[in-house]
Amino acid sequence: MTGVAIQNSGTTLVKGARATQSTIFLKILMAVSGAVFIGFVLLHMYGNLRAFWGHDAYDAYARGLRTFGTPDLPFGGLLWIIRTVLIVALVVHVYAAAALWKRAKRARTIQYQVKKHTGAIFASRLMRWGGVTLLLFIIWHLLEFTIVKVQVNGGSPGSDRHDPYYLLVDSFNTWWLTVIYLVAMAMLGAHLHHGIWSATQTLGLTGSERTRKLAKRTAFTLAVVIAGGFSIVPIFVLFHVITKTS
Repeated sequence: MTGVAIQNSGTTLVKGARATQSTIFLKILMAVSGAVFIGFVLLHMYGNLRAFWGHDAYDAYARGLRTFGTPDLPFGGLLWIIRTVLIVALVVHVYAAAALWKRAKRARTIQYQVKKHTGAIFASRLMRWGGVTLLLFIIWHLLEFTIVKVQVNGGSPGSDRHDPYYLLVDSFNTWWLTVIYLVAMAMLGAHLHHGIWSATQTLGLTGSERTRKLAKRTAFTLAVVIAGGFSIVPIFVLFHVITKTS
């Protein structure tokens, strides 16, 4: 009987070790795919900020993305490479997040009568629902600016929905679209803040007090810079600082 117990205990330990390794691997996938998105949003933010330089500068950036590498690359080739990488990263990120959430849910075998709403639990919930919110926003954002190019207000006289700068100004002149965008950017900031901090832990970059402080400072700074950088363009459009005559 003792031998059987030891054998069963050994089997349990092996399964536990495999589960732990698998969980770590999923967290690494989350961190790496998240890093891909951080690189993309920094590039995208730079492009958005060119709206402050006016119509020609903004459209030149948008046109440059399509003509980059030609004739070695087909027209729009760089964009399709970026889109492919982002789709793969998105699938990996969502899959890893869903798998980790299911594992965490299964691990809670004991239901407590009194639930303790700790900061960690709140951050985890915010990450989950913030991620869902961002996914829905990304779908709408692609429909509005890339796939369909929606002009919710019908466009103003002389506007062209195929002109990136005019489409941007028309969109953010609509107050409720700007509000939706700003809420999404707040979610993005919170997601980045917690996600970057978690990724540095997963990758073993927080082994000392100094590196932990550096990781927290980096996560906060990047979150504020990215969310703020995306937010100022729609705000300045809504208050008519950025206009079609800029």
